[in-house]
Amino acid sequence: MIKLQHVSKTFRVGKNRIEALKDVSLEVHKGEIFGVIGFSGAGKSTLIRCVNLLERPTSGQVVVDGENVLQLNKTRLRLLRRKIGMIFQGYNLLETANVYENVATPLKLEGVPKEEIKARTEKYLEIVGLSDRKNAFPSQLSGGQKQRVAIARALAHEPEVLLSDEATSALDPNTTDAILELLLKVNKELGITIFLITHELNVIQRICDRVAVMENGRVVEQGTVVDVFTQPQQPMTRRFISTESKFQIPETVKSDLLKSGRLVKLTFIGESSKDPVLATLAKQYDVLPSIIAGGIDQLKDQSVGRLLVHLKGDEAKVGTAIDFLHDQDVLVEEVKN
Repeated sequence: MIKLQHVSKTFRVGKNRIEALKDVSLEVHKGEIFGVIGFSGAGKSTLIRCVNLLERPTSGQVVVDGENVLQLNKTRLRLLRRKIGMIFQGYNLLETANVYENVATPLKLEGVPKEEIKARTEKYLEIVGLSDRKNAFPSQLSGGQKQRVAIARALAHEPEVLLSDEATSALDPNTTDAILELLLKVNKELGITIFLITHELNVIQRICDRVAVMENGRVVEQGTVVDVFTQPQQPMTRRFISTESKFQIPETVKSDLLKSGRLVKLTFIGESSKDPVLATLAKQYDVLPSIIAGGIDQLKDQSVGRLLVHLKGDEAKVGTAIDFLHDQDVLVEEVKN
């Protein structure tokens, strides 16, 4: 659906050159929710704005639905942009227009017939849950309601792709959850592909199928959310996920535990989290497992459990027990001094 191939973008500020994007390649599949995460200045906003040419890449290719957007003339680019809706952190609503008019006005400017405008506006206000607020003005709405208007406005063009530029970063946690549920609904029920950028790990965990991690204008890691979340390869990814913070124990305690056994970090994905594997270690392998720390994270389609476990017993039996854990699809990482 969307292919970015070796995309770079350089800005000139006076005599200085700023490389916002450096040889970025990624692909967003039709019907999925793809997220890009990174800290401020990573290049996320520039990247997503290259998809509909709000920013034109310095080099590389941007292919949307089989068309290289960099080769389109103004007329064809305008038609392609109708397939691409976009929502922003700042809502971009008309303050002097009510909710209905904010959704309907862009359709009027496109020349959509009057009856079609009415039908679409009412349909998408219903989908976002604002039918009863259609006569309200933006100043009378909460932040979450304003974002729902912006989503309805984008959907009213009936796009195939929805771009989300930090759409939840100005919202409180409860409102963020409600907007994420709405985006899941839009993706599932309307079949719209969603390409979003964020600095919030919760957004990626909750709704994305795949993710790319950006740092200093580059994509440093990408893959399924489960793979990247459970087995991060790059320091930047580990900083976002912060798995280490869940297992912080005093060095003296860690030293004592390592003297009397082995310390392992266990990650349980999906079905593996339901099996009583630690009980099996005690019963079948004569190994005593003690849980030191742990927690559960909920991803879009499955849960991920993490435990820091002390394994005490005969060294050979502990080794066999760890082999058993591997066989049960549990990810095992041994903690050393």
